[in-house]
Amino acid sequence: MTAEATFTGARSGAADAHERAAAPAATGAGARSASSITLRGLTKAFGPEVIALDAVDLDVEAGEFFTLLGPSGCGKTTLLRILAGLERPNAGELKIGEKPVTAIPPHKRSVNTVFQSYALFPHLNVRENIAFGLRMRGVDKKQAQRKVEETAAFIKIGELLDRRIDQLSGGQRQRIALARALINEPDVLLLDEPLSALDAGLRSELQVELLRTQKRLGMTFVFVTHDQQEAMVMSDRIAVLNGGRIQQVGPPQTVYEHPENLFVARFMGHTNLFAVRDRGEGSLTTDLGTLQGNFGDGGHALIRPETLELIAGHEPGPNRLAARVDERLYRGSVAEYRLACGETQITATCNNRGQALFDVGEPVTLEIAPEGVVTLDD
Repeated sequence: MTAEATFTGARSGAADAHERAAAPAATGAGARSASSITLRGLTKAFGPEVIALDAVDLDVEAGEFFTLLGPSGCGKTTLLRILAGLERPNAGELKIGEKPVTAIPPHKRSVNTVFQSYALFPHLNVRENIAFGLRMRGVDKKQAQRKVEETAAFIKIGELLDRRIDQLSGGQRQRIALARALINEPDVLLLDEPLSALDAGLRSELQVELLRTQKRLGMTFVFVTHDQQEAMVMSDRIAVLNGGRIQQVGPPQTVYEHPENLFVARFMGHTNLFAVRDRGEGSLTTDLGTLQGNFGDGGHALIRPETLELIAGHEPGPNRLAARVDERLYRGSVAEYRLACGETQITATCNNRGQALFDVGEPVTLEIAPEGVVTLDD
């Protein structure tokens, strides 16, 4: 049996949402199902002035890669620390599986954490770092050694086992921290921005590796990040937080394409946001002009830049507006255009299919598809 099969056999698998049909569940003797997480009315205050979490209700499904996303100070790290048992809430209930754990200390929870700093022990080599949790549990030395080697092979770090920590790159340290957290086979793995210190290329590579690891194990992952792209690439679902409250929960595509309010839209990177000035039957009017279609009742309209079409010259028609190219940013696979429609600015992102690009100052027609318009609550 391979190291991967041995290591994976200890758990039941749940495939990643993006490839769920293609990845069979892990099975084997002693398989353990991943745990769900339930939060009800969870509140945490740091003194009378700072409400870090404000009566949060949340359900994380067993075997889900779930991401807490938001700006600094939104409450996501506090929530993660409460899940780990490193903070106690002032009010509310937390369950892991069916078990209430609000008052249970960290070492008695089937939860492990990968920290942003990795928190590796510099005086121990890689093998000893990975085995640390097993040693604390009193696992037989021979059995611990076998598990270390299986885990290292699974994470693809077998050749590093006898190195010192100061001999490792940032990406290698991240893998060591992950192996150390996984070796005890927790029901829930918490990850506090573990990729934030890495350069862009390595970060992108390890996002995919981490996602594949979670898919193979079927373990419940709760991941904290402030990076929207990272959250969308890796998550089954995302919870966007602000001011200690959850603003929206949903799959990445839903959160990006159909944000529920202005904060979520802005945090997900949308800039084409326009106040609705007037409504008619089957139409709405913004500073851009009047658009025809069936729209919701929100007070702002979001127009997604990738749904816009640009046509050379002026071609009048429904939902077509005269515009001028003010700025062009070439990004390889796409070209981003900053356009002026009268006194109003709008951004369009066009796939680069090899055709000629529009020049700065060139007059164009901006065609807006009604399905690319989302109305938002303020």
